[in-house]
Amino acid sequence: MAPDPLTGDFTANLVDLRARRLFTARLAWTGGLISEVVELGPEDPGLTYLIPGFVDAHVHVESAMLVPTEFARLASRHGTVACVSDPHEIANVLGLDGVRYMLDNARRAAIRFHFGAPSCVPATPFETAGARLGLAELETLFREDGLGYLSEMMNFPGVLAGDGEVMARIGLARARGLPVDGHAPGLRGADARRYVQAGISTDHECTSLEEARDKLAAGMHILIREGSAARDFDTLHPLIASHPGQVMFCSDDKHPDDLLAGHIDRLAARAVAAGHDPLAVLGCACLNPVRHYRLPLGLLGVGESMDAVEVADLRDFRPLRTWVGGRLVAAAGLSLCPAVAVAPANRFQARPIAPGDLAVPAGAASIRVIEARDGSLFTRETFVSPRTAAEHLLADPGRDILYLLVLNRYQAVPPAVAFVRGFGLARGALASSVAHDSHNVVAVGVDAASLCQAVNAVVAQRGGIAVADGERLELLPLPVAGLMSDQPGERVAARYAELTALARNLGSPLASPFMTLSFMALLVIPELKLSDRGLFDGRTFRFTELAS
Repeated sequence: MAPDPLTGDFTANLVDLRARRLFTARLAWTGGLISEVVELGPEDPGLTYLIPGFVDAHVHVESAMLVPTEFARLASRHGTVACVSDPHEIANVLGLDGVRYMLDNARRAAIRFHFGAPSCVPATPFETAGARLGLAELETLFREDGLGYLSEMMNFPGVLAGDGEVMARIGLARARGLPVDGHAPGLRGADARRYVQAGISTDHECTSLEEARDKLAAGMHILIREGSAARDFDTLHPLIASHPGQVMFCSDDKHPDDLLAGHIDRLAARAVAAGHDPLAVLGCACLNPVRHYRLPLGLLGVGESMDAVEVADLRDFRPLRTWVGGRLVAAAGLSLCPAVAVAPANRFQARPIAPGDLAVPAGAASIRVIEARDGSLFTRETFVSPRTAAEHLLADPGRDILYLLVLNRYQAVPPAVAFVRGFGLARGALASSVAHDSHNVVAVGVDAASLCQAVNAVVAQRGGIAVADGERLELLPLPVAGLMSDQPGERVAARYAELTALARNLGSPLASPFMTLSFMALLVIPELKLSDRGLFDGRTFRFTELAS
């Protein structure tokens, strides 16, 4: 008879985060549940350590360009046992069908996904998305699909203004006793308190200690974010010592090559290296998300699910083995779970573009330029004297002033065109159908021909990311909503790394050029962004003119 895969036992140093204790114990589990914990004595340095599993407290799985089953295969290698996930990326493309696509795929995943109901689809009324989720759709997701919280409320101006529909969406979750996630970059003082008083309990957008402390004082939980584009850990980690019960870790958006390299385990190791107490760090990484979101995870107590990670020490936290529900899902850095077949689903009506579509009439002595910033979702508004020819504005690679384009993927209409600096391309172009949050096609490039080459490759594939450089064109297809691949995670990560290297060969100094590009259309993060309908000022929440 084959051994029961949900039953086992072994002896290790057990980390009890509820009691903040560390001791040697023999732990046994049967049918996926812990049946016995026998304390044997004090910590034994010769044994390994058993800790509750790591939890990513806020992530958009789609941003890894992987469906949940493939995300889980990579994340479980790093000791991740659960993700609190907002599926608003695919919801902006496919609506309720997209959310249910994620739910269905996640049921076959190696780790647990706790999905929220997307609160802002579309994110703003100033862009074109593929779907809209109103009150009726949110009610359906809570009642029929059992979603566990209201995802990030990005319309913080609407919250502060007491907008009726915004408050009704929050009320749907609160009436069910469910958490409401926040998204309020830069909000401080009395405004932060009012935002919290509306029923919002978390924020992952803090970029300064002062902002985070204002929100903590108002009663919020702060999620320290370290993703592929936005990296706030170095700024915010002192909160682990000052507010250990109100801090969690998250990635928000993580591209596949970064996920292959590490996840929440790497934040835990960095926190201990920065001088924080290991038990406080594990509280942030493992315990606090379980408590706040009421996740159905075990914490190494008798009668609870066997969700755990074996690590060699409490400094580096390199996972040796990962269990979810008593099943060994990863060991020695490898996933033990097979890939799951993926069926494509999409919505894509964009037409190819021609160089004439990028013709912007000259006339102003100064124009607004978006300034992208490495490691941040925020941009700056700058003003430059434009380069012109034949009465049209041109990119100026010598001054790092490049074309930025957003093409509506849901209707066959001309693109919106602006200018951006910070991408550093000396030649060629990059294009992507991952463009938060409505996921139109976004592209940056030095000339019209390269831009058309990259964008039209993405259009022809009905989704993907592309690098164009004269005769060379490289593409990663994304057949699932133009956001995710149907290939194994390792293969996607390798291909994505190749495209990133090509982008750097074109001159980009950015750590994650495609991730940064994907946020150039995210209107809810100031200062200046571009939607498919035009240049947008995220401070005033209004369209603005290219001419200054």
